[in-house]
Amino acid sequence: MQLLKPENKKTSILPLFAVGTFGLNLLTLLLLMFHGSMLQQLNRQFTPRSLVQLIDGNAITADPKPSSERHPETVRRFVGETMSLMLTWSRKQPPAAIWEASSQLLVNNLQAKFLSEINQLNSPSQFGNTNRGDDHVLVIQKISQPKLVKEGQWKVEIFANQLIFNGSDNLGKSIPFNKQIVVRAIDEPSISLPSQPQPWHLAAFRLGESRLEIYNICDIEDTNCAGTSN
Repeated sequence: MQLLKPENKKTSILPLFAVGTFGLNLLTLLLLMFHGSMLQQLNRQFTPRSLVQLIDGNAITADPKPSSERHPETVRRFVGETMSLMLTWSRKQPPAAIWEASSQLLVNNLQAKFLSEINQLNSPSQFGNTNRGDDHVLVIQKISQPKLVKEGQWKVEIFANQLIFNGSDNLGKSIPFNKQIVVRAIDEPSISLPSQPQPWHLAAFRLGESRLEIYNICDIEDTNCAGTSN
């Protein structure tokens, strides 16, 4: 009986050893899973930035973004610069040429509607002898932060005045331009350059590189601006 006791002790240790080994393996597995989740978070946080080569030969780095996502400042800048380009003209920058270059930044079925609004906005009935030969400058007071309408689509409010100058009126006349602007992301730039581009062509082309387009323009009081494209 005494000879069997050491064997019984060895036998009783085996289950404990197996349980301990299993527990150690389970702990190792949990640690690996924890480290894996931490690495995924770090990978998302420190994703290498993409190298972007500009047309002028310079290179910049940029954070990768989904195709339908834009930084709020990108949307605000696009709206402000697009409206400024469309509503600023002079004898050296005739409105017909400006419109031809910049209208591609609007969705197709909005172009005729907005052109009609521009013509009405600057008609002689607004301010007596106002005509297309006068200098027009859009002065922006405020552009709101973009409000997400749905994925890849935002709405901003712009408060501005179009100042009109001519040779006999150096003080200028002012027409309020307070609108809601709906902008959406697009897959490809819609602007193409002519063989001999003018400065306004280059300005429109640069704006088009943000891959945004104006989807709708409404009065500031319109409660359904984001729901229609007209």
